[in-house]
Amino acid sequence: MDGVTQPLEIRSLDGDSDRALAERIESALSRMNEIYAAGHYPRLTVVRSWSSHNPEISGEVARPSSFRWYLFRELKGLVTKGATIRIEASRPLVALDDVSLLERLDEHDWDLTQKKLFLFAPERIELSIERLEHYTGTRAADFQRYVLLTNYAMHMNAFVEEFPDCVRPGGSVQMPAHHHVQDDNLGVSIVNIGVGPSNAKNFTDHLAVLRPDAMLMVGHCGGIRNHQEIGDYVLASGYMRADRVLDELLPLGVPIAPSFLLNTYLSKALEEERLDYRLGTVYTTADRNWELALNRTRDDLQVSRSVAIDMESATVAANGFRYRIPNATLLCVSDKPLHGRPKLGGKAARFYRETKAKHLGVAIRALSLAKQDWPAGLPTASIRALDEPLMGGSAD
Repeated sequence: MDGVTQPLEIRSLDGDSDRALAERIESALSRMNEIYAAGHYPRLTVVRSWSSHNPEISGEVARPSSFRWYLFRELKGLVTKGATIRIEASRPLVALDDVSLLERLDEHDWDLTQKKLFLFAPERIELSIERLEHYTGTRAADFQRYVLLTNYAMHMNAFVEEFPDCVRPGGSVQMPAHHHVQDDNLGVSIVNIGVGPSNAKNFTDHLAVLRPDAMLMVGHCGGIRNHQEIGDYVLASGYMRADRVLDELLPLGVPIAPSFLLNTYLSKALEEERLDYRLGTVYTTADRNWELALNRTRDDLQVSRSVAIDMESATVAANGFRYRIPNATLLCVSDKPLHGRPKLGGKAARFYRETKAKHLGVAIRALSLAKQDWPAGLPTASIRALDEPLMGGSAD
């Protein structure tokens, strides 16, 4: 711990230039990395003279280099507003094979009157980053602020065609990720999360610790309405949650909706390409063979006014709500089982070849529009909570 035992304090100084402040924030982040490398969690204490309820808030963090861009943005914003920030070494790191780890990971208890600094404890950050890197075969630090989720290798291939220099895994992994890396992590990442709501929950649980600015599900769906055609697009305005994997963590009565802004940008990108799309409820099921028990699903499709059925969108949206990550859904109709047009091998392969580049292109274009209008990240006021952590866009 030599050289990192003394606390480091940062505050706004009279006559501070933006560059001078940025350099001090960078030094603070380097100190955090040194503390972590020396075997301790860095502790941040934020003092806000303007807050009558929670003027001083402390929190610990792990793996600060993995989301340095986020810490820089948040700390700079707080100091610019007038906060004083102290960085010091906290307790020793807890090994991931420590028998106490599961107890330390329990996130059930929140004090609604005491604001926290971070959404996650350092042990959770450590474990989630370890799993992200294991699943994706890439470093957590390579993840960009804007993340596309798919369950098709063809979308991964289309991403490589669009960004041939993207960062990729070195071998075969469970959920491969590709990253179009840009300065300040302003690029786009894509991850093949596999099929089904369990995979969607698993991956987004861990992605959340990196605090992305947006995540977008790019998938295929069954079209429900008469006037949809194979190849039409669907934007979700809401979700019928028949996936069941988050029912105990997020009651079904909690309304879940995608980001209005992301849907606006997706609509614009689709209209630029003169592509047909429909906005409506997406029904997400855990049963890939729902057609074999149609009567159990048909009533839900009817009462929810669903326009499409898939296996991941509602799960991604629900976890986006839980973790305060702006999200949306861009689906392409690949089959119409209720109209005698099921997904069959030969036709599906042709459909995939014809639509993969266009589908991915719309998603990337929409995120580009979002970045242009909101370079510091999309607003999150609509998905923030009473017990909201300080880090994440709020200085209240």
